[in-house]
Amino acid sequence: MRLLMCGMRGWLVAKSEQDKRQPDRSQLHAIIGQLSDGVTLVEPDGSISWANEAALAMHGVRTLDELGRTVAAYRKHFDLAYHGGRTVPADAYPIARLCRGEAFQDVVVDVCRAGRSEPDWIHRNRGIIVPHGADEADCLVLIITNATEAFEAEERFESMFNANPAPALIARLDDYRFVRVNEGFLELSGWSRDDIVGHTIYDVDILGAAESKDLAKALLKKGHTIPQMEAELPTPGGGTKLVLLAGHPAEMNNEPCMIFTFADLEPRRRAEMALRQSEERFATTFRFAPVPMMLTSLDGHRILNVNHAFLEISGWGYEAVVGRKPSDIELWETAATRREIEQKITESGSFRGYELQLKTKDETLVTCLVSAETVMINGQYCILGAFQDISDRKRTEMDLIAAIEGAMQDSTWLSRKIMDRLAALRAPAEPSVSSGVGVELTPRERDVLRLITKGKSDDAIADALALKRNTVRNHVARLYAKIGAHNRGEAIIWARDRGHHLGRHDQ
Repeated sequence: MRLLMCGMRGWLVAKSEQDKRQPDRSQLHAIIGQLSDGVTLVEPDGSISWANEAALAMHGVRTLDELGRTVAAYRKHFDLAYHGGRTVPADAYPIARLCRGEAFQDVVVDVCRAGRSEPDWIHRNRGIIVPHGADEADCLVLIITNATEAFEAEERFESMFNANPAPALIARLDDYRFVRVNEGFLELSGWSRDDIVGHTIYDVDILGAAESKDLAKALLKKGHTIPQMEAELPTPGGGTKLVLLAGHPAEMNNEPCMIFTFADLEPRRRAEMALRQSEERFATTFRFAPVPMMLTSLDGHRILNVNHAFLEISGWGYEAVVGRKPSDIELWETAATRREIEQKITESGSFRGYELQLKTKDETLVTCLVSAETVMINGQYCILGAFQDISDRKRTEMDLIAAIEGAMQDSTWLSRKIMDRLAALRAPAEPSVSSGVGVELTPRERDVLRLITKGKSDDAIADALALKRNTVRNHVARLYAKIGAHNRGEAIIWARDRGHHLGRHDQ
């Protein structure tokens, strides 16, 4: 542009020394002929006297005749529309305005060859009047910049910006006004487009509650990248939404801008709040539960927490156990028992109703049914163990077995109905290592077990089955080994608890 203006000034000086009626513009043509901008010279009478190669190429023609030697001819060859769709009236063509002596800056038009429906180019026009005297124009210059690629790139950006589901805003840096907003941001914030576009960043203060707002505002002022930071985005109802915000400098329409992008952190905040509330409820339930409980880490089995009921049953103090491993204070009857349950939880992640001996601080053994489950607490995998003290029940059970065993010494008078009632006094069987599942008895062993449950002695069984007394004793010994019983009482309870079918004679 500077070269063009300098050339014109030189041409005007040379022109004053030549015949005014036949000006020689060859020097001017040589200067501006190779410019990348299109330059068209128009006479005050409306004729187009010259155009450089760039101006012709921007219209898809090679000669001045194809361009049009007059303003009227140019209008016949090319249809113009303002960028956006509205047709340019004939008297508002940039070249027509120039002929009326009107200088102008930055007029953008879509240029379409006559007869076509879609524009071929987008031109940015500037009109300059070169004076000859105080009131007379010697030459009119139309300078054209091909803005097709720039506008197409901007349209592609605009399309991508609007279609992008990630919330975004664009603010101009010279006045901090928002010039673009996409649907993602409108959905995130609840604002309307009119609430945003044309307003400043301080009207809708997106940085006012940012995690590092002073840093963000300083970087915005310098036009530098704003790193990701959490912020409270204001919403129309006076509330806020937690977002992750970042700013990226960019240029739009030759203006420095800042593109703000957002990520919605509200789902994360709600999830964290729900998790925190859940963990608080768990902590309260854990602390005051009447059942003894212990929380240990899955990795290393370190004790993380115990409740009041556990401290009461074990006799240990809170500081004495928390942070230590069960092996440090040996909570179980033996180290082998501890290793066995650690292996079970490692292999299966949980177990139920495992009968163990818990060792208290004074080394008293407490019989417990232990259950364990893998849980997630504060982002860490843990083992939650619960203990049910069954010591009293076990003592009652053993007393009952002893009473049954005593009664069996002379059971000829003991009716089956009484035997059933004695068996029912026992507490429901708990799962243990030897549950009896899958025990296969021979027909003879089933006969022996059936007679034992009827209270028969070995001699009576021998008579009933026509066997020798020693043979009966061998059958009884094998039967005890299979079902894990140590005496007649346990055998009777084993059969009754499992509803064992003992043949037609037992119906």
